[in-house]
Amino acid sequence: MEFQTVSAGWLSVLPPIIAISLALITKEVIFSLLMGILSGTLIYSLLMGLGAAGALHVTIDLMIAKVGANASMVIFLAMLGALVVLVTRAGGSAAYGNWAAKRLKGKRSAGVAAGFLGMLIFIDDYFNCLAVGTVMKPVTDKYNMSREKLAYIIDATAAPVCIIAPISSWAASVISYYPTQTGITGMQAFVSSIPMNLYAVLTLIMVLWLNLRKNGDFGPMAQAERRAEEQGAAATTANAGGEAAYAEKVSDRGTVLDLVVPVLFLVVFSVLAMLYYGGFWEGKNVFDAFGDTDAGSALALGGFGALFVAFFVFVPRKLMSFADFFAGVADGVKSMVIALIILSLAWTISGVCRDLLATDLYVAELVQHSNLPVLLIPAIMFVIAAGLSFATGTAWGTFGILIPITIAVCDIVAPFLSVTSLSAVLAGSVFGDHCSPISDTTILSSTGAGCNHISHVSTQIPYALTVAAVCVVGYVVAGLTAPLGFGVSIGITLPISLALLCALLLVLPKLTPGVSRR
Repeated sequence: MEFQTVSAGWLSVLPPIIAISLALITKEVIFSLLMGILSGTLIYSLLMGLGAAGALHVTIDLMIAKVGANASMVIFLAMLGALVVLVTRAGGSAAYGNWAAKRLKGKRSAGVAAGFLGMLIFIDDYFNCLAVGTVMKPVTDKYNMSREKLAYIIDATAAPVCIIAPISSWAASVISYYPTQTGITGMQAFVSSIPMNLYAVLTLIMVLWLNLRKNGDFGPMAQAERRAEEQGAAATTANAGGEAAYAEKVSDRGTVLDLVVPVLFLVVFSVLAMLYYGGFWEGKNVFDAFGDTDAGSALALGGFGALFVAFFVFVPRKLMSFADFFAGVADGVKSMVIALIILSLAWTISGVCRDLLATDLYVAELVQHSNLPVLLIPAIMFVIAAGLSFATGTAWGTFGILIPITIAVCDIVAPFLSVTSLSAVLAGSVFGDHCSPISDTTILSSTGAGCNHISHVSTQIPYALTVAAVCVVGYVVAGLTAPLGFGVSIGITLPISLALLCALLLVLPKLTPGVSRR
């Protein structure tokens, strides 16, 4: 069904505000997303003259359209859920846990290992979120790291890594939105923006800091860590989508390779599929192929290939029978149902904001007519991108609206701010996406960690806000120093931002003490 977008003005921001507010108040994300969707479709129906009853019709049609448009991702998540259960039942997860336990001597080393693994998987944030959780959850559980902390590590090494990796689905998205008439290519602009992407860089530093420093946690995360120490890591997994609740009949003959081989083939098949869909074998170079790929279809193909390999690794060796293998596939799909429901609702409310009420265009118009002070453009664009991404739950949609506007404004009033402002838009978009309750990557991070979704959001937001506050100061400094040259500006901005972040990370834990690390 084709939807005619209406200009709803300030009413266009009500659906995400309602959804986010109810999620934080009620702790029920499905109810909150439904209320946000229905409020938006009601506004749309009344403005279009369809009446209140038309809201239900619009809601169903929009949901069907959005789930259909993301069918490849639904298939990928279902197959990944199946792979998680199969690897667990084959004994691969238990074998890896035992192997890692001999080498990772405590919570700190397990946290650092999870962080580095997240940084290594930079091709796509969806794959990152679920793969890191699958591999590291047994290890972090052993040392009673809270599922909330694992979910934060996963989330903080997903989008923030992808947005500074030239070969990733996120880089491809940014490049596709970059104007072609600027004199440099989208890839050149993207690579140039990496050093000044303060949110991504500082978030990765913060992940390592929190895992290396004893008692470095603060706020709700410190409370979650204390609870995990006292009750066990799995104590907070109620209503956690993706929790492998169907893990009976675990083989005692599984080895580490029974985990590593399927996951490795998942990575290899996914990368090859991205190149295939991007036209690499039709003559395109690697960068162009990743830029033109269909990430959802590639991941679905990679997931199918990994399941195919798992069958021939597990069944002939009698780690499980033919019937048990396909029973595991069915149970794995079941384990993803809650995550798929939440994702479907998140896609739908994003459609309400962009396709029906033009929330993004309303915010864009505010930006265009705001007469921004020139040297404060990077800081202001960071805040605007953060707000829009947080409200709509999508960084990619924010890229599409703000990148062309930002570059056009800078070309007219301050060309020397173009790259810095681009970095600020990317950083703000990732921040909003990182901590929004309706963001798909936030949902997948809680799914991968087996953590209650709202618990993940409430413990992560103080950490994300800490980095975001530093970024605002950093982009003010970057704007003021931009006339000195981009290289000089980086040399001044990064040390100041890093020093400020370190100071906050030293002070904040004293306000909310953490727990001892074994």
